[in-house]
Amino acid sequence: MSSDLLAPLDLTFWNIETAEHPMHLGALGVFEADDPGAARHAFELLATRAAGVAGLRMRIAGVLVPVGGAARVPAADFDPLDHVWMAGPVDDFHAAAGALMERPLDRGRPPWEAHVLPAADGASFAVLFKFHHALADGLRALTLAAGVMDPIDLPAGRAPKDAPAPRRGLRLPFPGLREITLGDLDPRRYPDHVRALATSATQAVSIGASVARATWGVRTSPALTSKASGTRSTAGVVLDLDDVHRIRKTVGGTVNDVLIAVVAGAVRRWLDERGDGSEGVEPRALVPVSRRRPRTAHPQGNRLSGYLLRLPVAEPDPVERLRVVRAAMNRRKDVGPTRGAGAVALLADHVPPLGLRLGGGLVGQNARLLFDLLVTSVPLPSLGLKLGGCPLTEVFPLAPLAQGQSLAVAVSTYRGRVHYGLVADASAVPDLDVLARAIREEVAALGAACEKAAT
Repeated sequence: MSSDLLAPLDLTFWNIETAEHPMHLGALGVFEADDPGAARHAFELLATRAAGVAGLRMRIAGVLVPVGGAARVPAADFDPLDHVWMAGPVDDFHAAAGALMERPLDRGRPPWEAHVLPAADGASFAVLFKFHHALADGLRALTLAAGVMDPIDLPAGRAPKDAPAPRRGLRLPFPGLREITLGDLDPRRYPDHVRALATSATQAVSIGASVARATWGVRTSPALTSKASGTRSTAGVVLDLDDVHRIRKTVGGTVNDVLIAVVAGAVRRWLDERGDGSEGVEPRALVPVSRRRPRTAHPQGNRLSGYLLRLPVAEPDPVERLRVVRAAMNRRKDVGPTRGAGAVALLADHVPPLGLRLGGGLVGQNARLLFDLLVTSVPLPSLGLKLGGCPLTEVFPLAPLAQGQSLAVAVSTYRGRVHYGLVADASAVPDLDVLARAIREEVAALGAACEKAAT
């Protein structure tokens, strides 16, 4: 295994981490247990299989060139039992997951963990996976987790695609850390490089201006911002995907539009119930967009941009909220993921590694100025996953919580159901269960309103 230089955004995630705001993402998977020893068997399988997954053996280490940079390098002393843990019986998977999500990963080891959580009644068990965002984004984390699951039986005629051979190129210490192939060093191509640099600079200025404009007239709620307490709570909501499709077919748009509008309506219900009030509230939601090409030479690196939109929390009509979200998302898509305030992650490409290291703390402290709420979608395979023969029945993605923010929402669809994973600052949001209930109520209300509008 060779080292792999961190992309600028990976380096940013590594440098903005603090003890109170660890930058790991997670996934809580719930499995149906076929016998009382299923959880123990799952633990043994995870520990055994982890040793054979190359990506799980990589730690983050500093490099001499570029100055301030870091790379994923093989850990010579890798021991799966430093990363795979077996808990005692638990009554509430999400309560256990919240306590584990607030614990930072060991930065001296490969930054990931898997915690097996047996249910007290023995009918099920859960596995909480934690991956540092510098090690893997959502897609890469899914790949690593799939490597320790049971082999998937593909339908006849379908075979996994072979990974492409990596291109031979040079990584030069330029801002952006773009891979430079030997052909790029041809002097005849220098005018192309100059034009590319000019375009890059123009893009950076445009994004910066959009970020500044996005802070004007912000109308959010104190419930969505907090001082760092270092505590975490999680909650999960499961919906029927058919209900979401019925809403989509009535109003139009995409499944993602519906799921974002549900968040807006749920936040409205939650704020009103806790007494904070939703009048005039339009929090800025950052919706990440993956820019990864499926067959790139360096698939481990984060390649993220995003759309920034104001959630219509103050709008009382659920159908109108969906229409506002749909129109906003369409406008963002027309512009594209490389422009606008939502593309703020791309600014990391324009900062030298040393700047990312020295400025990491400042970036982390000012995340609240960039957006108020993260709403991200994590893709999952449609095929059923198993561990030790036990089927995965539920899976809740869990996003990192930025400094100064109280809530992050992640969504996945899996085998005909939608799973919302909620992560909150436990001190700022002691009533996360109320928000979870509000999501279920909002889907029901939106569905009823759509039926009424269609008649």
